[in-house]
Order: sequence, then structure tokens, then C-alpha cells
Amino acid sequence: MPKKPRSPSHTHAVMDESDYRNLALFRKALRSFLAFSEQAARKAGLTPQQHQAVLVIRGFGSEQGVTIGDLASHLLLKPQTVVGLVDRLVEANFVARVPDADDRRRVLLKLTAKAEKILKELSADHLSEIRGDAPRLINLLRHLSIE
Repeated sequence: MPKKPRSPSHTHAVMDESDYRNLALFRKALRSFLAFSEQAARKAGLTPQQHQAVLVIRGFGSEQGVTIGDLASHLLLKPQTVVGLVDRLVEANFVARVPDADDRRRVLLKLTAKAEKILKELSADHLSEIRGDAPRLINLLRHLSIE
């Protein structure tokens, strides 16, 4: 299907029926993945937000850890909200607070072995889900791309 010319401004893009249909299908795919993710996290003993937090800690701080501010930035939350989330993760033995070796004023967050094990299984399931749905998502993205 040939791509139609688009306005350089995203706010004034020319829309046709297929654009609306593809946007709706794409949002449905995102919601389906999120529903899968939330259910998988709960089944593994984590809340969806806890799962997101341990994934960020593992993905961006596996060697040295991440700060509350880093975690808040990745989760798009305020630092004070993340403090409560981290408190619950520490209490459940998913995360440990560790003083930064270079700056003792900073506290870094690191995963426990318990969280590593659960996250490994969850991540494998998530990658399998994504890989199974990737061709459809890629096709939708192609139809939604703006040149």
C-alpha cells in the first residue's frame, strides 16, 4: 500500500479511515500486551508496578544499581511515590538499598536473588509474547509511520 504524503506537523496530519482503524488496532495491541504483563506479574507474586520497577533496576543498573531518582524517571513517577514503592519492594525482599561505594550519601537499589529469579522467568514469558505478536505490530507500525 503506497504511503500518502504527510504534513510535517503531527497536529495537522491528514487522516483517513485506515489511519483511525490502524491506530485503534495498535492501541488494542498495546492494551492486550499490558493486560498480559499485569496478569503475569500478579501470577509471579508482584504487582504490575513492582514488576516494572525490578525490570528498570535490572535493565539499567545491574552492575552498580540505580537511584530513586533514576527509577522515578524511568517509571514516569515522582520520587516520593517511588520511595513508597521501594519500601514495599525492600519489605518483600525483592530489592536492597546499598550505599554507593563512590558517594556514601547516595543510596543505590539492587535486586535480590529472589527478584532476579522471578524477573528472569517473567522476562522470558514477556519476550515470547512480544515475539509472537511482533509481525502484526510491525505491520501496524508500518501503516502508521509518518515520512
